[in-house]
Formats: sequence, C-alpha cells, structure tokens
Amino acid sequence: MYGYSFVKGGRQGGNLLHVAIFLALFSSLLWGSSDFEGGRLAKRLPAIAVTGVSQAFGLIFGLVLVVSTGQWKAPAFGHHGYFFPALVAGVTGYIGLALLYAGLASGRMGVVSPISSLCAIIPITVALITGEHVPYLKGIGIAIALTGAFCASGPEVSQGLPLRPVLLAFGAAVGFGTALTFMAKGSVSSALMTMVMMRITTLVISCSIALKYRGVGGIQKSDLPKLVYVGMADFSANVLLGIASTHGLVSVVMVLGSLFPIMTAVLAFKILHERLHRIQYVGIVLAVLGVAVISA
Repeated sequence: MYGYSFVKGGRQGGNLLHVAIFLALFSSLLWGSSDFEGGRLAKRLPAIAVTGVSQAFGLIFGLVLVVSTGQWKAPAFGHHGYFFPALVAGVTGYIGLALLYAGLASGRMGVVSPISSLCAIIPITVALITGEHVPYLKGIGIAIALTGAFCASGPEVSQGLPLRPVLLAFGAAVGFGTALTFMAKGSVSSALMTMVMMRITTLVISCSIALKYRGVGGIQKSDLPKLVYVGMADFSANVLLGIASTHGLVSVVMVLGSLFPIMTAVLAFKILHERLHRIQYVGIVLAVLGVAVISA
C-alpha cells in the first residue's frame, strides 16, 4: 500500500481525512488552472515547448523549496526511496502533459480535460490490488465523484467530437495515471524530492528535444509569466497530492485530485465563452456530492 489509511479511528483519523481532502482538492484547483493556461498557450505554440519550458520553471521553484526545507536528506534509494519511482513518473507524466496540451489545443477544453481525468482509475486499481481497503461509503463517493468529473464530455462526444483530441486525451489519462501511481510510491520517502526528481527528468527530455530542433518553439518573453505560473502551479499540485497520498487512502486522494477538469471547464466557460451543456452542470453537482460522501 502506498499511503497510510484514513481508517485510524478517533480524532486523529478525522484530522488526517480533512487534511488529505483539503490538499487533494486544492491540488485539483491548481491543476485545472495550469491546464487551462497551458492549453491556451499550446493553441499557438508547440505543446512540447510549452511542456518543457513550464516544467523547467517548476523545477526552479522546487529547488528553492528543497533548499529552504532541507528535504534533500530524504532517502533516495531502497524499498521506499523516491529516485526510481520519480524517474518513471517524470517520463510518463511528461508524455501525459504533452498529449494533454496537444489535445486542449486541438479540441474543446471542456471535453478533453474531463477525459484525461480518467487517469485516477490507474492508481485506484493499483492501490486496491496491493491491498488497500476502501470503506463502502467512501467507495460510493469515489464512483459519484469520478462520474461527475467525466460527465462534462458526454454530450459533445456523442455529437461527433473529432477523433484526434479524444485519442490525445485518453493518452494523457494513461500517462497521468501511471505517473500518479509512481508519484504516490515515491512520496512515501519525500513528496517534494519526488517532484523535483520528476522535473529533473523532464528537463533532460526537454533539453534533448530543444537541442534536436535548435530552438524553444518560438516562445517569446511575453509568454514567460504564464509559463512560470503553469510550471509553479503544476509543481505545487503534484507536491500537494503527493503529501495527501501519505495522509490518506491513495484511491480516495487520487479521485479528489482528478477533479481538475471542473476548474478547466469553468475557466473555459468564463474566459473563452465555451458553452456548458446541462450535463456538465450535473457533473459539477455530482462531483460536489461525491466529495461530500467521501468526507462523511
């Protein structure tokens, strides 16, 4: 089992539950807003360039946190070391993010992002296989919340959404799900160092791509503030979810963290004026209901 269990009884268990829920939900807000900004940038810049540069800024932010907290002392190797899980999470997360940005750039944000939220299914499955026990009521909450996160894509998929953004979104879901699974494993040693090692991995990949194409995809100075935000928000979301996974059931935490499409869809509605269908509003209500059931 990757994390500790909520089921500890008494006040301690309740406090851990609330901490984990808050961290996971806050991470989904950060992820949703960073995906929105990253997707907007990817509409006019190569998705690989947006991914690489934003991840580099995330690494800088992470290194500042490491120096200020002394987390470099955390065990890197061994059964609970962060090094190897972070390597795998870095590669798969990078692939997932690049596919997501490409999907957001070629399709409607309110559709692509919810499909990518299916990433939670992978860590949930792994957690259950490895022996994590989910109480019946929380299991119902998980199902309701996942359904709510996905509902936003229903009507437009049925109306013939182009195949390419859908495939990119499912590819992103697989990449994110694998990354989340190994991220939770590395966070047992140190959530912060796991994320820093992930960003170092993505920086190596990005530099290799930049050297091959001899450029950074036409990124201008005016794009840097948004790229800084995307990188810092994405890094912070990963750290918060990693910490949450060590305070509660991985299956529950990952579902709450996967609610990020709601934030992306709301921002797309407010800023880009993308139309929200009735079922998308139903999805938001279901997600809130699922969180309430999980918290009960």
